[in-house]
Amino acid sequence: MVSFDKGVEESSEAIALQRNEVHRRVGHINLEKENILTLRYPKVEYTEQVMREGFQIEDAAISVDDKLRLLDALGETGLKCIEIGSFVSPRYAPQMACMDELMQKFKPKPGVKYIALSMNERGLERARKYSPPLTIEEEIPCLRCHVCDVFTRRNVNKSQEQQMARWPAIVAQAKENGAKEASIGIGSAWGSNWLGPFTLQDQMLLLEQAHRMWDDVGIKVTQIRFFDPMSWDTPDRVEETFLAVKERWPDINHFHLHLHNGRGMALTDIFVAMRCLRPEDTLLLEGALGGIGGCPYCGNGRAAEMAPTEDLMHMLQSMGMDMGVDLDKLIDCVWLLESILGRPSFGHVSKAGPRPMSKDRLYPMGLPFIETFEQAKHFKLGPKVYEGCIHPWKEPIRSPRRP
Repeated sequence: MVSFDKGVEESSEAIALQRNEVHRRVGHINLEKENILTLRYPKVEYTEQVMREGFQIEDAAISVDDKLRLLDALGETGLKCIEIGSFVSPRYAPQMACMDELMQKFKPKPGVKYIALSMNERGLERARKYSPPLTIEEEIPCLRCHVCDVFTRRNVNKSQEQQMARWPAIVAQAKENGAKEASIGIGSAWGSNWLGPFTLQDQMLLLEQAHRMWDDVGIKVTQIRFFDPMSWDTPDRVEETFLAVKERWPDINHFHLHLHNGRGMALTDIFVAMRCLRPEDTLLLEGALGGIGGCPYCGNGRAAEMAPTEDLMHMLQSMGMDMGVDLDKLIDCVWLLESILGRPSFGHVSKAGPRPMSKDRLYPMGLPFIETFEQAKHFKLGPKVYEGCIHPWKEPIRSPRRP
């Protein structure tokens, strides 16, 4: 029998070879005849979570009317999936105490899938009362747990051992239901604010156990989930993990990535994950408008943040991926969100504007000094926001590149 340690060593060698291949594909080794813009990426699906992940860490006094205004505006942006909130006890999430009122008042937009989080059967029953318009999806069965035993005790009041103790019953139920596919997953995947970093071996030990249980009953594992509530993801670690999974289990072609952005790595690591996958793979991403979000159990509060939706959509569109989202409308939503919160959000594109890619979007060459965030909004609001600003140039500024 090959030891797990030896298996990890062999896997590491394979990962190194795959990493070289990934770097070659993105042009880091040979750019002579390779155009980065023509690279093929995995299919990307996106769930907007500002209404749930975002508001769950904000003031519980935010009114239902304000939430409805934002929800209505989001429905006009082209986002295809919006998580409205969570059906949980107000004791643990007082911000979600208004869910029934919100569901009774909101008007769904055609073409948008609306979902909600339910942590248990009671929450699921509450959600079913509002389906439609809520979509209640039957997810494929999943074996998952947190690598951090401390976080899971704080979050769901269960130990890692208790989480894993449920696995046999989940497998038995899946077999009884005739499931053909299954999923595995880990939370706190790359590290913990209480226990420090987790290694690839820490990850694979748990994933191997989960995968083996599905193997034993002949149910194929096609999906994997990674959650990082405490912002421990870094580009090298995400690359290492994704390449190890692709090497170990080629049949897994659906990757679910939930990254917090407390340490500013979320967008970078999403791009790294995309580089590791193939066109036949699917990458499900989650983020929040304005980057707001967080968990009271992780020790970072609102600073845990999420990948800002507007920044992520801007990045994907710049890479040639049409997500069907109207960035101008999305930025309007960010500004609406900020008016509701009474403070700035964490994203960047809503402040500096998208890259001006067309001639009619390029800035005037005689633009005066722009110094404040409000003046920077000229990209959308026009000259009125910089009236009276310093203009020291005596002659008009021209460029031969722009007749």
